[in-house]
Amino acid sequence: MTAAVWRCGRFTFALDHPIIMGIVNATPDSFSDGGLYDEPLDAIARGRDLVVQGASIVDVGGESTRPGAAEVTEAEEIARVRPVIGGLARDLGIPLSVDTRHPAVARACLEVGAAIINDVSGFRDPAMVDVAAASDAGLVIMHMLGEPKTMQVEPHYDDVVAEVCEYLAHEASVLERAGIAPERIAIDPGLGFGKTLEHNIEILQRLPEFAALGYPLVIGASRKSMIGVILGEPDPGKRLEGSLAIAAWAVTHGAHIVRVHDVAETARMLRVTRVLNEGHER
Repeated sequence: MTAAVWRCGRFTFALDHPIIMGIVNATPDSFSDGGLYDEPLDAIARGRDLVVQGASIVDVGGESTRPGAAEVTEAEEIARVRPVIGGLARDLGIPLSVDTRHPAVARACLEVGAAIINDVSGFRDPAMVDVAAASDAGLVIMHMLGEPKTMQVEPHYDDVVAEVCEYLAHEASVLERAGIAPERIAIDPGLGFGKTLEHNIEILQRLPEFAALGYPLVIGASRKSMIGVILGEPDPGKRLEGSLAIAAWAVTHGAHIVRVHDVAETARMLRVTRVLNEGHER
């Protein structure tokens, strides 16, 4: 199977060109922009800005999943994200994604207009599979080793690509057995989620193996610590060049969707990349 489209509720994406998923963290403690958009009106304004800059999807999260992050209650997470999803759904003509690992949060956001569930725990919770099966939302299965609080404590794999591919393929089959159409399913190898720098680099170097699974492939490397290590840059807000480099690498090696903070710069980079690949301006 080779994915030609990704269906997300009433939206359908052709996969013949890269798609930008813009990030809105409605949290006080996310690693890069925590505290900037934790008020609903600020997060809604940020989402609108990302669309103007070129995002085709806005991904809203209410729980930090940085390494070492503590859980928040489902009630608190819903209070953070539901007003943002609802506010953006009223005036944006693009799909909204909820970045969550909690079924109640996903359900609450679907009720107010979310069209994508981006599950950082990879639909390992059967209750999240039930929420997905009861909807027509697009789904992102992400691989994470363990939980955010402990995922970076000596992560180990015999073959990181083979093991992550196996996990993603298995969870996709679980969703399909629950009656979910394969064209609704996307996969994300989860850079930085229980992976060392070496694991992340190997995943990126072997992206075609993930693309070969046949599902739309999402890559989220924006501002992550792997870039900080490579560049010697401790400030996540100063990792733009590395974020763009990985996004460019990803879309030329099989990725369909890039999840980013810096939408305008990514859109400009992708325009140049597309011209180079196609040989004429679009």
